[in-house]
Amino acid sequence: MPAKDIFHDCVKIALIKDGWSISHDPYSLKVGRKDLFIDLGAEKLISAEKGSQKIAVEIKSFVSPSEIQDLENALGQYILYHNVLSRIEPDRVLYLAIREAVFCKLFEQEIGQILLENKVLKLLTFNPETEVIEKWID
Repeated sequence: MPAKDIFHDCVKIALIKDGWSISHDPYSLKVGRKDLFIDLGAEKLISAEKGSQKIAVEIKSFVSPSEIQDLENALGQYILYHNVLSRIEPDRVLYLAIREAVFCKLFEQEIGQILLENKVLKLLTFNPETEVIEKWID
């Protein structure tokens, strides 16, 4: 099992504060003989009629000297997990969790805007000091 991201517990607390129940920590996927581990799985009751919404959350810290390399690595992992998850549990939506500061540095710039406009990934941003979710970006 992989090591937890440095912001793992912070995101977990933020999700709980936002009304989510943590269903998996980590959320494991088996593909053939390969095991994959998404950081968290969570569920939220929408209403009695509509049932629950299910998400999986991959947390990335973006602390290396190269933000672009961190972005490339995060995108590769996100795409892999997204494709496997869509086959195994298609009603669970995958989000990449990043700090609000990282969002401002990368996704408010042209490179990040391209990814958002092309709907390459879904993001949630969080504040590590207050342990709250700042944005959900679909």
